[in-house]
Amino acid sequence: MTRLIHAGSAVVDYVYRIDALPKPGGEKTASSYNRIAGGGFNVMVAARRAGMPVAFAGRHGTGPEGDFLRAAFAAEGVETLTPRAPELDSGNCVVLVTADAERTFVSWPGAEAALTIADLAPITVQETDWVFISGYTLSYPGSRDALADWLEALPSGTPVIFDPTPVVAEIPSSIRARVLARTTWLSCNVAEARSLAGAADPAINAALLMSDHCPRANGVVIRSGALGAYLLLGGGSDGAVDGFSVPALDTNGAGDTHIGAFIAALARGEEAFAAARYANAAAAISVSRHGGCAAPNDTEIRAFLTERTCGEPTDDMRRKQ
Repeated sequence: MTRLIHAGSAVVDYVYRIDALPKPGGEKTASSYNRIAGGGFNVMVAARRAGMPVAFAGRHGTGPEGDFLRAAFAAEGVETLTPRAPELDSGNCVVLVTADAERTFVSWPGAEAALTIADLAPITVQETDWVFISGYTLSYPGSRDALADWLEALPSGTPVIFDPTPVVAEIPSSIRARVLARTTWLSCNVAEARSLAGAADPAINAALLMSDHCPRANGVVIRSGALGAYLLLGGGSDGAVDGFSVPALDTNGAGDTHIGAFIAALARGEEAFAAARYANAAAAISVSRHGGCAAPNDTEIRAFLTERTCGEPTDDMRRKQ
């Protein structure tokens, strides 16, 4: 059975909802507060709810945060492949969600930032597995070298999905180049694509990423929120896949939801443009809900697409180079 191995990081989110960010030196009282599993957990939940078995290969700690994460993994049916770190607890992140649905992060790394090759060595990657890599884990000095080494040692046929994340500029160029060279599918937002490739236009950035950074890739996905996504395939097919306009409550985890749903759709054999439309729908549903791990399940996604006159992507949704 096809499985997603998430070799990234998971943390505990402390979510505060406020009308607007306070001015420097100011103060705000939150309208609500919640403690939830976050970080890479959002990708795992999205893939799992879309029907794909998921296993976590990152590091998790000893203490209240690690206990909380493991309970969240178990509740979602996510298998844990690595033992708990004896000397550190898992990290956490303060998430400020404002009335415009935007989110602001302040994070504190924990055990997930100290992943060693010894942690990864016992993991057996099956022929049918897919592997997910996060830019957050690659930005940590204590984990990036081991993760890059492990990634390069994977079987050549193992699909690797890379999300550079907003911290892409903090990843050393040598590490970034090694991971991109092994990437099968690159999924990034517009700002991250610009940081990597340097152009303003998503189509130009997709072409530059494919030609100059990840030439082995099957495809590059550039996410644009409610506008949808731009998709370029290794064979040359490219085009915009329209998104869905919904009343947004919380954008935290929307990109993660898109990635998880996209992987699950691809892994079960859906065509890439159809998978991108499916992922666009999943992300749209997620932003209409509170919480970072607000990914919908497969039934909800398909119902949403049916209501939006879903169909397989047509020729006018793509163009040929």
